[in-house]
This record gives sequence, C-alpha cells and structure tokens, in this order.
Amino acid sequence: MALTTGIVGLPNVGKSTLFNAITQAGAESANYPFCTIDPNVGIVEVPDERLQKLTELVKPKKTVPTAFEFTDIAGIVEGASKGEGLGNKFLSHIRQVDAISHVVRCFNDGDITHVSGSVDPIRDIEVINLELILADLETVEKRAAKVAKLAKTKDKEALAEHAVLQKLLAAFENEQPARSLELTDDEKKLVHGFQLLTMKPVLYVANVSEEDLLSEEDNELVKAVKEHAAKEGSEVITICAKIESEIAELEGEEKQEFLNELGIKEAGLDQLIRAAYSLLGLDTYFTAGEQEVRAWTIKRGTKAPQAAGVIHTDFERGFIRAEVVSYEDLTAAGSMTAAKEAGKVRLEGKEYIVKDGDVVHFRFNV
Repeated sequence: MALTTGIVGLPNVGKSTLFNAITQAGAESANYPFCTIDPNVGIVEVPDERLQKLTELVKPKKTVPTAFEFTDIAGIVEGASKGEGLGNKFLSHIRQVDAISHVVRCFNDGDITHVSGSVDPIRDIEVINLELILADLETVEKRAAKVAKLAKTKDKEALAEHAVLQKLLAAFENEQPARSLELTDDEKKLVHGFQLLTMKPVLYVANVSEEDLLSEEDNELVKAVKEHAAKEGSEVITICAKIESEIAELEGEEKQEFLNELGIKEAGLDQLIRAAYSLLGLDTYFTAGEQEVRAWTIKRGTKAPQAAGVIHTDFERGFIRAEVVSYEDLTAAGSMTAAKEAGKVRLEGKEYIVKDGDVVHFRFNV
C-alpha cells in the first residue's frame, strides 16, 4: 500500500540521524530491490513475529514481509508557513504523507547546538504545530470566503461546509490543530477534501541520550512530551537516534547481542515502525503456501474482495470466496490440514471484513 509517514522536526533534533538509520535498516532486506525510492523516501520491513512462526510451520520456498514507507520531510524553521527557509518544500512534502512522526529532542549536548539556543521539546513542538496551523488557516480562510457567498443562497451543501469551516477557523485561532476537533462522519468527509496538515495523525518520537534510554521515566523532558501528547490524544515512543544508527548496521545474532548488552528488549526503530503502522489504522493478513509465506498490508475494516485486490486486481474482480483461518487457530492446530479437521477454517463471502492475523486463501475466477 502506498501509505507513508513523514518524519518532521527542527534542525539538530535527530531527525536526519533517525531517517538514515531507517534507510540503512531497509537496505539490508533482500526482499526489496532498493530501500530508497526517492532521495527522501525509505522502505523498511514491518517486524512481525507471526511471519517467522508461519514460516516454520509451512516451510515455504521464500518468506516476504510487508513493508512501510517513511518520508524525510524537508527541514522547517519558524516562518515556514510564509516560505521561510525550506518552508514551501516542507509544506508540499507533508501534504503527501498520511501521518506524521514528529521527532523532538529530549537530551542536552553542548556539542550539538539547538536552533533556538536551548533544549525545550514543548517549544519545538509548538513551533512546528503553529506553522502547520498557519498554513491550514490560510487554506481554510480562502475556502471560507468562497463558500460564504453560496451559503447566503441557503444551498444545503454550502451551509454544511460553511459550518465546518467556522469550526476549523475557531480552532486555528486558538492554535489548536484540526485533529483536536470532534467532527461527525459527514464533517470528516468535507474536511478530507481540504487536505489539512493538522488533520494528519501524529506520533511523537522523543529522542534521548544513550544514558537516558533505559531510564526515560526520570527524563523530565520526555515527561513533558507525554503530557502534551496526552492532551491531544497522540502517542509517544522514546528512542536514541544515535544508538539506532549503530543498530541499523548490524543484523541477526550480532544485532541481538548488541541489544542485550544495552539491556534493550527491542530496537526503537521496530517500535517506531509498528507505532506508525498502527497510527494509520493498518492491519496485516497472511497468505501461506509451499511457494511463499507472505504478509500483506490492508486498511483496518477492509472487506475480503478488496483485501484480495491488494495481491492482484484479478483476485478482486473474480472474487468467489475466501478460505480463512486465524493465525492463533492455525498455529495451535499445527498445520492447515489439522485446522480444517478441527473446523477452524471458514469460507467467507464478499461482506467479510478481513482481520489482523487472518491467514487467507482466495478463490477467484476471471
């Protein structure tokens, strides 16, 4: 799926270090001919223990994980909404992503200067949020001027759009992002057409020092970020970008040994990938046969024919039935044959919503 999260942040917060770690990690995957499809786009595997267990059970000729895209957004400074620095480039890039991973600096280092002269993650968050709000405000004000004329004619669609535009304007004037508003489904449809930057879901990435990685609960800067995120319903993960760049150069047992030495259960990059994947409301289903075991990405709530279409459009066009077993039932049974004998394999039709962890065989005819 062509869904991507953009990595944003002020200069010298660790954004580029983190993105370089992402592209390095992606480069190690033999399943993808390249890890960077653009100078600022990196592709990485989505870590999933279930894929390995299915591989051990089925013993296919190859195993293919699902992948996820990260986009390194051009740097931003105060005044970006007015074209300062790389402002226009920043805004054009961020409009193209589906979610935002906002890297904030939560460590002090005299050798790494901060663009604002001191380390204050909340101030940094507010700088970027304000620039996005100002850009959205300009978009909404232009649209509101046009719609106001139509609303005077009592046109129903114009009146509905005018109402939601007024909600947005009030939020922006109070320096609140669009995602903070409680909108109805109909209002969300109208807002979707505006392509608002502050409507995109946000994941905050607190970048800490090596010393603070194992004691983030003692880091007052991380605490402040978590409190801020809680107010707007966003999540926070804590990483050390410097360590992630070192981990990205390792693989297999060497990587695990390094993590063990540091006392880390899981690489921060893996946490970031999964959190971004979840942020976009994505699920994984599997196909499993002698030729390959493979993970596929779908939007949560996708029906069987559309899930089949992720593999090939012919599968969706000629969809007949989906043969489905949950990952838990299949692994508990030990084989597809045993799962069928236990009555755990079901035949589902066009209205079936594919669930995360489903192992599916599609029947189709074209």
